Amino acid sequence: MRLAFSPRPALGLTLGALALLASPLALAAAGPLDLTNSMVGGMALVFFVLAYLLVMGEEFLKMRKSKPVLVAAGIIWALVGWVYVQAGQPQAAEDAFRHTLLEFTELMLFLLVAMTYINAMDERRVFDALRAWMLERGFSYRSLFWITGSLAFVISPIADNLTTALLMCAVVTKVAEGDHRFINLCCVNIVVAANAGGAFSPFGDITTLMVWQAGMVKFYEFFDLLLPSLVNYLVPAVAMSFFVKKHHPAPHDEHIELKRGARRIIALFLLTVASAVACHTLLHLPPVLGMMTGLGYLQFFGYYLRRTLGRSLARKRDIAVRRGDQRALERLGSVVPFDVFNRIARAEWDTLLFFYGVVMCVGGLGFMGYLSLLSELLYTQWDATWANIALGLMSAVIDNIPVMFAVLTMEPEMSHGHWLLITLTAGVGGSLLSVGSAAGVAVMGQARGSYTFMGHLRWSPIILLGYVASILLHLWLNDASFSLYNGH
Repeated sequence: MRLAFSPRPALGLTLGALALLASPLALAAAGPLDLTNSMVGGMALVFFVLAYLLVMGEEFLKMRKSKPVLVAAGIIWALVGWVYVQAGQPQAAEDAFRHTLLEFTELMLFLLVAMTYINAMDERRVFDALRAWMLERGFSYRSLFWITGSLAFVISPIADNLTTALLMCAVVTKVAEGDHRFINLCCVNIVVAANAGGAFSPFGDITTLMVWQAGMVKFYEFFDLLLPSLVNYLVPAVAMSFFVKKHHPAPHDEHIELKRGARRIIALFLLTVASAVACHTLLHLPPVLGMMTGLGYLQFFGYYLRRTLGRSLARKRDIAVRRGDQRALERLGSVVPFDVFNRIARAEWDTLLFFYGVVMCVGGLGFMGYLSLLSELLYTQWDATWANIALGLMSAVIDNIPVMFAVLTMEPEMSHGHWLLITLTAGVGGSLLSVGSAAGVAVMGQARGSYTFMGHLRWSPIILLGYVASILLHLWLNDASFSLYNGH
């Protein structure tokens, strides 16, 4: 083999070993899709592990989590392509890559529309108005603890757990500025509540969206997880509430005026969600069709806002002049037209690119045969209940996105109750650690110095109690569904 006599011995030996392992003879010995016992498979696994170690160290390395998984995804699929080209089966690798890419694209477009609407509502000051309303009331620390946690649980099924956690964290850090102990306690409560609230809605978390789009759980069936999710939030919240100080912070006088069209954008978002549900439930088409149609709703409304901006400003300026409101005149002078594409540009692209990298990495490893091995271990040698509970705990360490995508790719034969169980455990398992969920990582960045990894870890035992209690309640309430298979 000529590669072995390269003037660069190390590179030549490496490529020579790859060519040998990827030869048709080697593939015939291991099976055309099973590379788990080959050097290529081992290298792919090592690259994935290294990438994920860098992701887990994001807080300390100050490096965005998308970078390592993007590189790892490219390397893993390059190894797959090399193997199948050498074996004379390039079409098989191409088809597998395109299939995985299509799964990601549907989810990415769905998330992109949802993020665009959330950013549009943020630009119209919807969330600022909610925050100001809470600050004006001068709630006690204990009331603030319960209000922010409850709102996180209620809002996250609609606005997703990440956005909700950041909103509630902004309230807490402003009200209790400098009180690091209380901010940490509230942030732990907010992260747990946001993750729990997101677990019983297709729009609450990326993992629930993945389960819904895969057709494993119908839209209305997610609400079977409402009570278990509520228990997951309440058990640690009740325990932590006894450690909240009985203080009353000084009220903040902050009045926020909604920008024009804010309420109508909220209505359009709800119409978009209804369109996505109708596409999936009534027409049996991917929900992303309804979401992209909803983006069209927002674009048309943005066009209307731009076309009517001059008349609106003239009317408001006349009112301000009559009232002698100089501040209003200054505010009107800084108004800029609403632009949908600016909202798209403000989407959380690091999260979307991280999602791409993870999906492609797991898809590549699955094509090599690793997910078949994992499925055999977890769902054949173990009971599905214990396997799903263990995967939920694992999601606290390695993030719930790859865990859920791996389960969906393996597609083990499970009852409907078990699919609900993995949806619950993957959604709330990340609350055990501050780095276990996107909400926790984001809040650590926003409340830097107050909400920390160790500060969250101090409450992990009672969060674990909530995790166990939610699972037991699900097993009891939805007992009948564990004997019903969903046909997959």
